Amino acid sequence: MKILTVEDDPVAHAVLSDSLTAFGHEVVSASNGEEGWQLLRRDAIRLVVCDWAMPVVDGLELCRRVRKLKTDYVYFILLTAVSASDQNRDVALAAGIDDFMPKPIDFQDMKMRLHVASRIIEYTSHIRQLESFIPICSYCKNIRDDQSYWHKIERYISERTGSAFSHSVCPVCYDKHIVPQLKELGVIAPERPVTPPTARRVNDRDEAFLT
Repeated sequence: MKILTVEDDPVAHAVLSDSLTAFGHEVVSASNGEEGWQLLRRDAIRLVVCDWAMPVVDGLELCRRVRKLKTDYVYFILLTAVSASDQNRDVALAAGIDDFMPKPIDFQDMKMRLHVASRIIEYTSHIRQLESFIPICSYCKNIRDDQSYWHKIERYISERTGSAFSHSVCPVCYDKHIVPQLKELGVIAPERPVTPPTARRVNDRDEAFLT
């Protein structure tokens, strides 16, 4: 697993990075929160081990920034040189910290915590994947919502995005469906429409009428 380590003490940072590498992880290093933030914006990193007190950007501010990212969940372990008070822990939890570890680091304890973090990251990825699927009927194309109600695809998307829909006919379906119907009626099929009709919302049910 790729882990970002953020530590301003060069010796402590070297020991931390070497230990995590020995555990079989890929380590990306930063010497302060700002450097760590730039790395997180460029790379897909799911776990951060970060010192609390650092120059430029400290651990809590880095975590606050991470929680605003629209990416897969990032597990954040905060390192503290002294035992954090209950008040400080509350502040850290509010910032989005997942776990605390005191310094000096017990690396066997760290190994166990990384194992737990890895399982949580795996679960969050699985949940995100499941949530990305949209249950759609193979026949009528209606979509099932979270309460197991079925909706027309237009209404489902409109309620979640605010989009309005216009209904037209694509060139393939025009040739496949419309032209044969017109020929059956003895009507000469007109040319395909070049400009699709527009839609305007006319009531609270998000129905769209062609104009």
